Amino acid sequence: MYNYAGQVAVVTGAAMGIGRAIARKLVTEGCHVALWDKNAEALSGAFAELSAGGSVSKAVIDVTDLDAVKSGVAETIRHHGPIDILVNNAGVGQVASIIDDKPEDFESTMRLNVFGTFNCCHAVVPSMVLRKSGRIINLSSWFGKVGRPSSLAYCASKFAILGMTQSMALDLAAHGIRVNAVCPGAIANTQMRDFADTQLSARGLPTAAERAHTIPLGRLGEPEDVANVVAFLLSSQADYMTGQGINVTGGVWMN
Repeated sequence: MYNYAGQVAVVTGAAMGIGRAIARKLVTEGCHVALWDKNAEALSGAFAELSAGGSVSKAVIDVTDLDAVKSGVAETIRHHGPIDILVNNAGVGQVASIIDDKPEDFESTMRLNVFGTFNCCHAVVPSMVLRKSGRIINLSSWFGKVGRPSSLAYCASKFAILGMTQSMALDLAAHGIRVNAVCPGAIANTQMRDFADTQLSARGLPTAAERAHTIPLGRLGEPEDVANVVAFLLSSQADYMTGQGINVTGGVWMN
């Protein structure tokens, strides 16, 4: 549909869920895709699936480790060529309020969601600036647009990602680089969703499936719903869009 033939994309958190769906979509559109994830076993599964249909490489990378990210960027360029697309999908959720959140858990969430995004942009952007071309997608959340109960660290990190997206969009526009964010709602069939639902159930709170009736479109989202929006934002059809945070929430959040 969009035909990204010959373009090079890095997708973080690509082993499962939304990241894997995004990588799959880009592969079908002709991208050379570098799959990054710190879960080696799941990453091997994603590589086995996606390499059967396109040009794919894999690297076990913890995006909180800047040196590892820089090495991954260098290896991707050696393997595929200059990076055209960066999708910052790696992230973690946490169910906790200011009352019961632990400093180490808060810091861990911020390190992965915020510093991980920063590290990848910090390593990839200079080459995009030199080429006067590039597209970056940051995965935020509708929890990055409105505070939610028992979501202190997650909300803080996803608000930060939207701020980073807007600031980078302004800084990089003159260099031909577009930066946008995608803000999913409740997405089924992801490790993060399963983890959050386990935490919610332990606290006697309803799971996402139990709240699905409150979603205007009447269902939870699927990873492919997010991947389709990412593919659009990366395409030439979105060439006049930058600094945006696009909701994929089934109508739960409309701002």
